[in-house]
Amino acid sequence: MREATMTGAFETLAVTERDDRTVVELHRPEARNAINATMVEELHAVCADLERRPRLLLLTGRGGVFAAGADIGELLERGRDEALAGINSRLFDRIARLPLPTCAAVDGYALGGGAELAYACDIRLATPSAVFGNPEPGLGILAAAGACWRLGDLVGRSVAKQVLLGGRTLDAAAAERFGLIAEIVPPADLLDHAHRLLDRMARSAPSALRLTKLVLDADGPHPLADDLAQAILFESEEKQTRMRAFLTRKTPS
Repeated sequence: MREATMTGAFETLAVTERDDRTVVELHRPEARNAINATMVEELHAVCADLERRPRLLLLTGRGGVFAAGADIGELLERGRDEALAGINSRLFDRIARLPLPTCAAVDGYALGGGAELAYACDIRLATPSAVFGNPEPGLGILAAAGACWRLGDLVGRSVAKQVLLGGRTLDAAAAERFGLIAEIVPPADLLDHAHRLLDRMARSAPSALRLTKLVLDADGPHPLADDLAQAILFESEEKQTRMRAFLTRKTPS
């Protein structure tokens, strides 16, 4: 099978191309793979390629972390216009709508925007150290890039409210119990298991996979509702206070 690695082509991603799949490793280890504007732009480029030539997608993270959230320093500077632009939500929606199935292989933290990126994938595998959570309200905002509606579809409204309103995190065992992940896999075997899953998918007819995915996925009032709510919160003083406190590691008064 032909394989080409294009690490040098991206600043925040390591991308490996195979004939039937693309493997994307989030690669900002100094920031625990936090999703910043550059990563968003580069993931859009990956999506554009997968839309032109549909292939399976495997997403994972470098250094024992999937993605510890969105870049708080960048979020602090975003206001109403950026919220309405849906910078992260449009990307994750694009990933969710890719023609062929997607898989997230999660090791370690998948928090905030990192969790929402994993939720946007069709199937998730995880290691025993995986942790999913959405702490956005603690920063004065909401999880506006898909969690407020995708998570309920994945685990049910009650569990989604525990995560989004109650601040609960889901470890690997809970995530498997609630159906968020398909399997718990030892870290050393995570990518091998993910590739075996994609191998099974690759044996199916691409057109059948594509149409099955279209039929399974249903549209709702999102992400517009998420963006409108986020636009209000992005302008709040509470958001500024809490994010500045986060960046300076102080507790807001």
